Amino acid sequence: MAITTFIPELWSARLLGALEKVHVAGNLVNRDYDGEIKQCGASVHINTIGEITVSNYDKGLEIDDPEELSLSETTLDIDQAKYFNFQIDNVDSAQAAGDVMDKAMERSAYALSDVADAYILESIAMGADSANIIGSDSPVALTADNVYSYIVSLRLIMDKNNVPHEERSIVLPPDVYALLLQDSRFTGSGSMGEETTRSGFIGRIAGFDIYESNNCYTEGDSYYVTALVPSACTYAEQILETTAYRPEKRFADAVKGLHVYGAKVTDPTQIAVLICTTE
Repeated sequence: MAITTFIPELWSARLLGALEKVHVAGNLVNRDYDGEIKQCGASVHINTIGEITVSNYDKGLEIDDPEELSLSETTLDIDQAKYFNFQIDNVDSAQAAGDVMDKAMERSAYALSDVADAYILESIAMGADSANIIGSDSPVALTADNVYSYIVSLRLIMDKNNVPHEERSIVLPPDVYALLLQDSRFTGSGSMGEETTRSGFIGRIAGFDIYESNNCYTEGDSYYVTALVPSACTYAEQILETTAYRPEKRFADAVKGLHVYGAKVTDPTQIAVLICTTE
């Protein structure tokens, strides 16, 4: 590949597009602030409107004076910065079939998103309201016989907290999903989705879209199964720069890129967590 064919803006856009494609957790949270990131270390200020009072209306009587809205501010810190930096020897590139650089950029996007997904899922698991966590005192021993019931328990927590039913999702590690596949209430209900357009999507259960991920947060032998809606957590990212260059002491084309991001739980009551082990 001739280095003169490299257009940084196009490669940056292509890389970010690839990141979106392979994200699991990154596609389950609020992404309204992506465009506001300029550099690592920046902060995004998020305002949240408080509760609004609903009063009775009596015909012929004056209504109350308008109440002042209360605003609370949450800061999303863009405090994560990751980079890649690889080279492709000109001899290898000449001997390979296909566009080696394009494939290498795809692998870079996958590697970046894999790290970011783990960060998001840890942020979600650690940011849940303590009252919404099952197994905090002692991890639940999940089996094929009880896994469905515990997922229903997560739904109950969210229902009691008035969490919206729309866009509810739950992220399972492969070990927990393997147990769920042994329960006929799931496999026999037609919930096992054939859809493949959403990365990690594997079906529906108890009102949740189910996603499988190897990046679920763990502590020792314990897994954190997380259920949430997008408004529970905000995530923002940008590919700040991609640069093509020729290493001085190599006959090679090289590319480096910088990925910055941050995540913030904005409503811990909209997250339910199951801390568990599997046999």
